[in-house]
Amino acid sequence: MENSNAARTIIAEDIEIVGSIKCASDIELSGKLNGDLTCSGTVVIGEKAVIKGNIAAMSISIRGQINGNVTVKDRIELKSSARLNGDIRAKRLTVEDGVTFVGKSEVNPSGAPVARPSERAAEEIDETPAAVEEPAYAAETITADNRNKSGIFSRR
Repeated sequence: MENSNAARTIIAEDIEIVGSIKCASDIELSGKLNGDLTCSGTVVIGEKAVIKGNIAAMSISIRGQINGNVTVKDRIELKSSARLNGDIRAKRLTVEDGVTFVGKSEVNPSGAPVARPSERAAEEIDETPAAVEEPAYAAETITADNRNKSGIFSRR
């Protein structure tokens, strides 16, 4: 995932950022971030990194801790030391043994939009079965005025 020719921003372990980061180049974050990260390149989250916010990138490799959603255009790599509490969305996903992941994942190699299960179920179910007919008395009204002398209701 790493390209040595591209520009790369490195945020060391002793750095803590409060606020959002936006970058066009690759970034390696080993410190703390309390805010969102938006990156056009590759993101590497170091083992001691702690992020409280959402991440959007081209691809990401996670070794540290993230509390937030991760959306990437290509690939998410969850390394054995990764702890992710949030939803993920990507074309490809790699998960090593030992990862802690709490959330929902949407992995779609084709990249084509897919209807969610609830949307698909609604499209597949036909609410009006053709074989069932309405009973003949369904349109009739039963009211207290329709009672006969024995106190039983009758249909109009």
